[in-house]
Amino acid sequence: MNGKPTTRAAGEGTTRTRLDRGRGALGPALELVHTGRAPTRAVLTAELGVTRATAGAVAAELEALGLIRVDARPGAAAGSQGRPSHRLRLAEDGPVALAAQVHADGFRAALVGLGGRIVATAPGCEIVDADPAKVLGSVVDAGAQLLQQTGRHCVGAGLAVPSAVAEPEGTALNPLHLAWPAGAPVREIFAERIHAAGIIGPAFAANDVNLAALAEHRHGAGRGARDLLCVATGHRGVGGALVLDGRLHTGSSGLALEVGHLTVNPEGRPCHCGSRGCLDVEADPLAFLTAVGRDPGPEVSLLQEANELIRDQYADPAVRAAAEALIDRLGLGLAGLVNILNPDRIILGGLHRTLLDADPERLRAVVADRSLWGQSGGVPILACTLDHNSLVGAAELAWQPVLDDPLAALTAR
Repeated sequence: MNGKPTTRAAGEGTTRTRLDRGRGALGPALELVHTGRAPTRAVLTAELGVTRATAGAVAAELEALGLIRVDARPGAAAGSQGRPSHRLRLAEDGPVALAAQVHADGFRAALVGLGGRIVATAPGCEIVDADPAKVLGSVVDAGAQLLQQTGRHCVGAGLAVPSAVAEPEGTALNPLHLAWPAGAPVREIFAERIHAAGIIGPAFAANDVNLAALAEHRHGAGRGARDLLCVATGHRGVGGALVLDGRLHTGSSGLALEVGHLTVNPEGRPCHCGSRGCLDVEADPLAFLTAVGRDPGPEVSLLQEANELIRDQYADPAVRAAAEALIDRLGLGLAGLVNILNPDRIILGGLHRTLLDADPERLRAVVADRSLWGQSGGVPILACTLDHNSLVGAAELAWQPVLDDPLAALTAR
């Protein structure tokens, strides 16, 4: 030791400090770009509350990880004022998540990139075996083929199922419309099939409507809502989900908001839960087709057949009467939820979206008339805007570890 101070290249210490400080902002920064809330580096700087230099280092690190692209030259958006800023875009050739969805009328696999963009889909299968292991094996095989065909890197996999999924076990408690056994360990089976297929990354499973709400909140009709209520029909039954203060509310064990078992017609149809007149059997595609007097055919799914009847034959008195009956029952259920939850926005999916499009004033009037908070000003009721929101939501599960800590999630691979 000669006692002389150690020398560093000019700016080395400053750059290292800036990167170390910005590393904790990588996840929040990626989420801002992922959800479309930071289209430029200037917006990113303001949202993160850091210096321009730190925001630049963060953006450069995310670009080096292959997650975003930073325009080389700063530019101003049309009509904007102030200093031009570098635009931020999600990398179109970046990693993907494998998303899978199983419902009563089939299953589908897809690859989903950041921003909720569906990169590729496999042809859907219309036959669902009573053995969940066979079904999940088939859907994972379809996803693995997509990965092989596209050559994309996969960050993980997510599965959407039409059942409450208990936490932390990952078991499907009531997949009745699939004829699967109650308590099927769907997450465990899915993870085993994922790893057997050579796909690296964590595997997740959750209720399909919860995932639809998550996707819509981040990328669709629910963007910007603080307390968001989502209600959808799926292919059979009715599901609900709630986003509270920007986070999906699943309850103490993943079973919150079983809205399908709200009674909306005390003298109505028997429900598999043991009650009568639940939303699950009074406001789903099968209830509508039964009310119209149609025997569901094997050619198309129940949801597609019901949607097409409303869109193409709403002038038919029988179709209109059946639709209005479902609207009234749905509105009654929504009014009760508004009284309890006081959401700032409601979004509807599946057949409910079609019913809203067919007669928006009737549905909004029922909710307003039957709910205390609805009468005091009304709650916006909107249609879901993502065509495959449960698939996109399943991908969000797989993307979450990357959003939490991009560097750790990607370098661990």
